[in-house]
Amino acid sequence: MALSLHDRWLILAGITPESTRLGEGLVARWAEPHRRYHTLDHLTRVLDGVDEFGDFADDVAAVQFAAWFHDAVYDGGTASADNEELSAQLAEAELPALGVPEARIAEVARLVRLTKGHAVADGDRNGAVLCDADLAVLGGDAAAYGAYAEAIRQEYAEVPDELFRPGRAAVLRGLLELPELFRTPVAVQRYDVRARANLSAEIAALEQ
Repeated sequence: MALSLHDRWLILAGITPESTRLGEGLVARWAEPHRRYHTLDHLTRVLDGVDEFGDFADDVAAVQFAAWFHDAVYDGGTASADNEELSAQLAEAELPALGVPEARIAEVARLVRLTKGHAVADGDRNGAVLCDADLAVLGGDAAAYGAYAEAIRQEYAEVPDELFRPGRAAVLRGLLELPELFRTPVAVQRYDVRARANLSAEIAALEQ
């Protein structure tokens, strides 16, 4: 039987009043009603991905904390919102109360910021695991990828098509132009080919 998010958090953060408070707060953030893709389901999938690729990480606990925080602050419809920076700052503010060492907190914040562009440096094994977990959705089958793309569009429902379509295409093209879309051996094998096909197909549709 799969562990609940509540149990997964407590295993990671410890069973204390502070960790319970923070875990409940994070779940509430991920459950905000304006979200359509960056939801509790996305959080679960990213945590599953960290489990799937985690043997590659140097500090899997830091990656797990980063997964919890990476979109904890999310306002998709506000172009000026730096969700990754605000989420990293939230981690820096909240994790000291759990007794997480300063070096690990710094690593968590760095990883959260890394998800803004997913540009992972050579040798960054923690970054590779988090970004691969975050981007694994790109390698889904046609139905799963279509549902993902539609949910992203819904999060930007207030943005008119004439602005959304070129902006979205530019984001997807940026992913395709990364030196490596996936970096952990498991993710490369399972998701890379299909992800590139999905991205290329969506770009073509956006530019029609």
